[in-house]
Amino acid sequence: MSDAMHPVILKIAGKEYKISCTAESEEQLILFSEQLDAHIRKIKLTGKVTGDERIAIMAALNLADHLSHPLQEAPDNQDISEKLKNMDIKIETILKNV
Repeated sequence: MSDAMHPVILKIAGKEYKISCTAESEEQLILFSEQLDAHIRKIKLTGKVTGDERIAIMAALNLADHLSHPLQEAPDNQDISEKLKNMDIKIETILKNV
């Protein structure tokens, strides 16, 4: 397992973001960015929320809510908890660049 960081370009809401990650986390980061992009596009289509920052925050909150449901059903599941923490860190990193 390599801890070497390398850049990955993620496309979210029509913009490209260069994020550093390990090779092991690249696939998951890309998946998360695709999910975030889908949520952002869905929110934009409603027309109820305006402003890129507000839309990004709403999308992040929707994803966090979606991920919290398995935790409520299985509170002892460490794997899900760890994935949620990792996703939260990645979302925060992406939001800093929005």
